[in-house]
Amino acid sequence: MRPFVLLATRADDAVADAEYEAFRRYGGLEPGELVRVRLEETPLEDALPGFDPADHSGVIIGGGPFNASDPPEQKSAVQLRVEAELGRVLDDVVARDLPLLGACYGVGLLGTRFGGVVDGTYAEPIGAVPVTLTDAGRADQLLERLPPTFDAFVGHKEACTELPAGAVLLASSPACPVQLFRLGRNVYATQFHPELDVPGIVERIRAYQYDGYYPPAEVDAVVASVEGQDVTVPGRIVARFVELFAR
Repeated sequence: MRPFVLLATRADDAVADAEYEAFRRYGGLEPGELVRVRLEETPLEDALPGFDPADHSGVIIGGGPFNASDPPEQKSAVQLRVEAELGRVLDDVVARDLPLLGACYGVGLLGTRFGGVVDGTYAEPIGAVPVTLTDAGRADQLLERLPPTFDAFVGHKEACTELPAGAVLLASSPACPVQLFRLGRNVYATQFHPELDVPGIVERIRAYQYDGYYPPAEVDAVVASVEGQDVTVPGRIVARFVELFAR
């Protein structure tokens, strides 16, 4: 099998490793079947010279600390480099309709790259929210085995207010109309985190205590709000992505 590739941007080593392991575990992949590039550390061309998405079964873009909708002058040199590299990958993937699953940051990247509107209008605090599939979502190859409504973990400062031209809305939540969309047949972006379970979200809550997602003094309360939540369905999206596109 050609490996899948995770293009990651998390600078915290523990969180970055946990994200990789979550995608690998939910995808049922062996370590060699999911290649990771930490773009915040290493330019893509240095990590994978001559990178061609078609040489892999599929591309996964993880979440991270960057907001795609921030003005360029507010972005670090690293973020500008990373977004330029990911932009070229997305152009290629969308043009050839290659398999891609973008989690959280994927909505911002695809939305801004292909003419949608991404801003802070529908930001959501950290927590579990009910995600409901649209009619198109219920019929979609990636989601057809899921219940029509399920809980998923979110926590984001930006979201898609207007879909890119040609995008198909697949899922929404009460406070965020665009939770999942598709471009072409094989390119997907979720606003929620399909790779997160309770231990995963607790680790991120603590790791990002001072990153503006909630008042730092409320960390224990935020942790308590997610403990005991029944969030098990989203991981099936990762498994189904691997099932559909492994080759």
